[in-house]
Amino acid sequence: MIRIAIVDDHSIVRAGLRQYLSEQVDFRVTGEAANGREALDLVRAGDLDVMIMDLSMPDQSGVDALAAIRAREPDLPILILSGFPESHYATHLLKQGASGYLNKECDPEEIVRAVRTIYRGRKYITPAVAELLADGLGGSAEKLPHELLSEREFQVFLRLAKGETITAMADSMNLSVKTVSTYRTRVMEKMHLSTNSDLTYYALKNGLIQ
Repeated sequence: MIRIAIVDDHSIVRAGLRQYLSEQVDFRVTGEAANGREALDLVRAGDLDVMIMDLSMPDQSGVDALAAIRAREPDLPILILSGFPESHYATHLLKQGASGYLNKECDPEEIVRAVRTIYRGRKYITPAVAELLADGLGGSAEKLPHELLSEREFQVFLRLAKGETITAMADSMNLSVKTVSTYRTRVMEKMHLSTNSDLTYYALKNGLIQ
């Protein structure tokens, strides 16, 4: 039996997923969460084999939650199920430790295949994501500025783009204000931008925030 936790801030999405997954004889939904902090609580409780998690959540984004969960349980299979296209986040999150990435418009049967795949300790890579990864390895495609950021820089970039202050980031990420400021400087330099408003505009333009 594969024990599954569902993390999404929309109760109707959780209910739909729970209903569909419960129809699989080898699946059992053992927990639900509406945000990243609750997701970490589920991990601490330990009654799960696989986590399905959204990216856009209040309190703590899926990007930040993934990093926090990976720090505690590096081997827990995590499937990202997001409304954002694969091209926007998939390669970043796979490098950060996600076991797979699916867009919410995928066929429900693909979610089942993905869960079974990552439960066996393998990555679930769609053809579209495989192409993105191949482009990155071969250097055949010119990278967008945000694709040049490290995992931590990418976290800081998204938080800045959403309007979070450096002080608030330092508190929630358990970093010093000086360290966060250094990350902000690196982000600005790598992306050739000068203000937080520029970051927000870039993120909106490229569909990285809503």
